[in-house]
Parts: sequence; structure tokens; C-alpha cells
Amino acid sequence: MNKPVARISALSLSMLLFVGCATTSVAPTSSPAQQAAITLLEQGKPREAAQQLEAQAALVRGAGKSLLLADAAFAWHEAGDSARARMLMAQVQPRQLSGATRLRFNLLQAELALSDKQPANVLQVLTENPGTLPAPLQARWYLARAQALETTGDAFSAAAERARAGTLLSGSERNDNQRAITRLLAGLNDATLSSRAAALPVGDPLYNHAGRAMIGRGLPLPRPFDRDTAAQLDTSKRPAADADGYRPPVKMAVLLPLSGNLAAAGASVRDGLLAGYYGESRRRPSIDFIDTKGNASGAGAAYDKAVASGVDFIVGPLGRDEVDALFHRSELPVPLLALNRGKDAPPPGNAAFSLAPEDDGLMAAEYLLSRERRNVLVIASNDDAGRRSSNAFKERFSERGGKVAATISVSEAPADITAQLRQAGSVDAILLAVKGNQARALAPQLALAGLSAVSRVGTSQLTAGTGKAEEDAALDGIAFPTDAWSSRGVAGLPAAAAVATTLPTARGGAGRLFAFGYDAWKITAYMEKLATSTGGGLSGATGTLHLDGFGNVLRTPAWSTFSAGRPVAIGDGR
Repeated sequence: MNKPVARISALSLSMLLFVGCATTSVAPTSSPAQQAAITLLEQGKPREAAQQLEAQAALVRGAGKSLLLADAAFAWHEAGDSARARMLMAQVQPRQLSGATRLRFNLLQAELALSDKQPANVLQVLTENPGTLPAPLQARWYLARAQALETTGDAFSAAAERARAGTLLSGSERNDNQRAITRLLAGLNDATLSSRAAALPVGDPLYNHAGRAMIGRGLPLPRPFDRDTAAQLDTSKRPAADADGYRPPVKMAVLLPLSGNLAAAGASVRDGLLAGYYGESRRRPSIDFIDTKGNASGAGAAYDKAVASGVDFIVGPLGRDEVDALFHRSELPVPLLALNRGKDAPPPGNAAFSLAPEDDGLMAAEYLLSRERRNVLVIASNDDAGRRSSNAFKERFSERGGKVAATISVSEAPADITAQLRQAGSVDAILLAVKGNQARALAPQLALAGLSAVSRVGTSQLTAGTGKAEEDAALDGIAFPTDAWSSRGVAGLPAAAAVATTLPTARGGAGRLFAFGYDAWKITAYMEKLATSTGGGLSGATGTLHLDGFGNVLRTPAWSTFSAGRPVAIGDGR
């Protein structure tokens, strides 16, 4: 039988060469073999990397051994074998480590300290700049510090570390991290949020998050949102702005569903936009309406058609699936103002404006918190709008220190919920994420349960199914967010009631979409002013508008209540 042929691989040869050097040197050097193992680690093969590193460490001593053991321990940790990682860590002399190996070892110590519930140790070892590490490890570095800081009670600093991590994350991880930042900032009182946000240096990644939280509470910004060059909307083709900030595009396309299931909504938005457009006496862009047919493929085709026609700005599309289809493109050569909220933030250089049910929930939470209401019963319809608005309310209300005593879901024709109302116990407020006809059916039950005198706040759904004062008197005293146009009027637009008598697309519930379209025009014409303002925002038909640092148009609504069965404005909503 032939004997096996001995083969010396390049990796084995480099290991032998390294042994010869490492046994006579105390300086922490890095060999080709070690680098090959680290490459395996970065390729997602931590077990193979750990085995090779540990094998190399058995052949050397001194500082070289510590380097190899430290990287081997990190690799075992990545492979899910923390017990072996800890065993090897005990053999490492940390003072002999340098460069990326030291940073990886510190990250390893920190993540194990987190699992051991030792936040002080995390902050003790993670003191350097991790900038030489690969982006995923840098993100983990900042997230480990964030978790430790949150445990110690410093929510603002924890949010700052998460914001640094956010610049290195993408997809669902980035979205989850943004929600965590929102949660951390929500727990701060107004004074702390304002003072610490003002102290952030220009360009700090937390500032845009903090500014968004401040606008949600009605607090003034200490300075405009930070916007890097890539995130700024390109207005270079537009003539200079007027003194009031008016600077519309030169040629604009509007992508709306003018046929299909969403055609009625598209028509209301179109007519509202045209009301603003023709109400302006100064220079206006040429405008072209393109049908998206209410689906993603139609939106893509409409966008491409608009680009080919030479427009410098695009408004739309309107449907959520349509918006996602465009936001997920690798490139959007012409900037757009999407008219809905996508799953992700708008791509840099673009913006989004929406009337999402979630916004109603957030507004209702801030409304009640500003009135020191801390124990709330939630009653929500079991449709999509009811679920989305109530879920957003509960998340924000809880983040800000409030308590949701109970949640009751009701159908289109609410059944008897008296027993559930009594089980909820004593509350100081009620959220009614229901339509007007549902709220009328619930009113007697709330009275029987002794809850008619507590603060009651609804969502914009509340006006659906209303219109007869003698019936809607049951809704008296319920506050709800609404558009400024219908509640107190808007300069430049005729009264909502007058427009509704002649224009079906502004009648009833469609009036809200009409106001939305009007504001889409105003945002388009005043985009730069929105981006640089720190004051009171832009007054629109749906409310006061701001543009945050992530491309989202934020809306502060008007507030109304029912009185003698008719909606009436509540001043500034306070």
C-alpha cells in the first residue's frame, strides 16, 4: 500500500514560519495564518476560525499567544460556545493586546458582561473608538454601550449610542433600533429632552431623532434638523426663493390612482392639490397627472414616464404598496414627495407625507399626557384603522410613563361591553379609536359604567358616520384630531362647507383627502423652508407641517370636540 503523500499547504507553511518568529518575539505581531483565520471569521465561519486560531496559539508563547487566544475566544463566542470563550479569555494577558484584536476582545468582554448583568463592566471596557472594526462589530459596540447605559438609567446617552449604531445598520435591524431610540426618548420629560438635545453638536446622529420627538410634543427645535448633502432635496433647477420661502419646481408630475379601486381617493387628492395650485398667483410649474392604476407596477411605470418627460419633482404615489415599490428601488433619479408612509424611511433626498392611522394614535397619546392623564382605557374598532391607531397609542402612551388599564375591541355594531368596562377599574381617560356611529352606540354603556365624565379622546375616525346633530349629541365632549381647514379655516381656501356644496371630491370624509392634496402642493412649493425652519412650521389645511431629518413630513393637527352634536374647534387643542 502506498503511503499518503505529505502535502504542506500555504496555510501550514505560514503557521510554521509564524511559530519560528513568535517564539523569539514578545511583540504582538499578526501572521498571515492569523489573518487567514480572521478572514474566515468575517466570512461567517467562526468555528473554523476558532479552531485554527486555537491551534496556532498552542504553538507559540508570549504576546503572540495572547493575541491568538484573544481572537480564538472571540471566534468561539461568535460560534455560540461562550463557555470555551470564557476558558480561553482567562489565559489572555489584556495588556499584550493591540489593534483590532484588542477591540474585538473588549467587545467580547462587554457582551459577556451584559449577559452577566454587569453594565458597569461594559462601560469600563468599551471606552475606545471602534472605527477600525468592520461595521457590524462597530454597531454591536455601540449597542452594547446603549444597553449598559439604559440599565444605569441614562436613557438619553443610551439613545445616543443607538443613534451611532443606526448609521451602520440596515433593514429590519435599523427599523428596530429606531423604535428603541423613540422609546428611550419618550421616557424623558420635556425639560430634559429639550436641554440635552440643544447640547448635541451639529451632525450628532441623535439630534434628528430628538428633534422629531420634540415636534411630536409641540416643543421648539433648538436648530434646524441636520441634513447631509445626500439627504438634501435637490432644488438646484428651481429659480431662487421668494421672501416667504416660496420656491416651487419648474416641471412637476403627480402620480395618483385615477382609475381602479383607489380612484375616488386619488380624485380628492388631485382636486385639493389643484385648489392650492390655482390659488397661487406667482410662478407655477407645469404639471402633469399620471395614473398609477392603484398598484405597484402602475406606480413604477408612472414614475418612469414622469422621469422621461423631464420633470424635476414628483408628487405621489398614494398607495402604501406603490410607495414601497418606489422606495425599494436602487435609484430614484428625480426626487419625490410620497403621499403615504412606506415600510422604511424615505431614501435620502426624498420625502413622505401621510395621514396614517398611527399618527392619530400618537397625537392622542400626547394630547392626554399633556393633560396629566396617566391611566387610560382603550376602546378600538376591530378594523385596520382601529387596530393601527390604538396600537400606536398604547406603545407611545406606555413609553411616556402612562398605563393602559385595558383594551376592548368592538365590531361595527358594538355588543354589550358593560362587564368589560367595569373590569377595567378606575381610569382617568378613554381612547375611542372608533367611528362616530360606534361611539354613539357605546355612549350609554360608558354612562352606565360611570365613565361618561372622564376625559375622552378619539381619532379622526370619529367623524365617520356622523352628520345629524340630534344623534351626534351623544358624542359631546369627545376631543379628536382633525384638519385645520374644516375646524377653523385656512387662508387661501374657501370654507370647507362651501367647497363641499359644489365639489363632491371635498364632501364628507373625502374632505380630509382634499385638504391632504392641498398640503401636498404647499409642501412641494415650500420644501426648502420646511427643511430649514426651527419655528412654527408651515400652516397647512391638515395642520401645522414640519419636515424631520429623515424625510418625513410631521403634522400637528387641529383639535375639535362635539358640542350640541356638532364639531367645534378647541383653540390650540389645549
